[in-house]
Amino acid sequence: MTTPTHLAAPTTETWDWTEDYVSPSDAVRAARDEAIVNGRVPVSTGVVATLATITKAMGATNVVEVGTQHGASGMAFLEAMGTGGVLTSIDAETENQLDARKVFTDAGVQNSRFRLIAGAPIDVLPKLRDGAYDIAFINGDKLEYVEYIAAAGRLLRPGGLLIVHDVLWFNRVPNAADESDETIIIREALEAINLSEEYTQAVLPVGNGLLLASKN
Repeated sequence: MTTPTHLAAPTTETWDWTEDYVSPSDAVRAARDEAIVNGRVPVSTGVVATLATITKAMGATNVVEVGTQHGASGMAFLEAMGTGGVLTSIDAETENQLDARKVFTDAGVQNSRFRLIAGAPIDVLPKLRDGAYDIAFINGDKLEYVEYIAAAGRLLRPGGLLIVHDVLWFNRVPNAADESDETIIIREALEAINLSEEYTQAVLPVGNGLLLASKN
């Protein structure tokens, strides 16, 4: 048998297979459906599975996310943390959080396990406690990613994990010719992490791209 000597780019079939390999829970599926109904692109099933796996592996009990997005990612964190974990979720759009609250309560999650903060993340993040979080998940306004990431460094404990969503941004970020606003800001955010000595990092081509950066 001949052994391949180089990596092959995944086919569409391979990509679909990996994304659908782990089925989301009913609660996560309901949140994703709600996002789609509201004209949003929800976090993919592959991203949901990745978030849940990382959260369980870390034994995380405190997660902060920027971008509630109808609750799909938040539900994944809550399920993976178990009954002792607490989610803090920030979103500028109150309606997103109303939908997320319904998803959480319908799934039987106690109110004490989630804190939904409606407001501009740039204003809210400085008010959160230093070093209090195991995971910071960034999935808000792409044009503010640099500010979110700067704030997340203060919020994470040593060994905590920064997770940045949409780092491929529909394949635009790796395309040097693309100079759209969101693409440029995402590149600047990634460069800030690269230049920092605070993190050990990797990029995963799951969903729309995830960057994982462990705080040293």
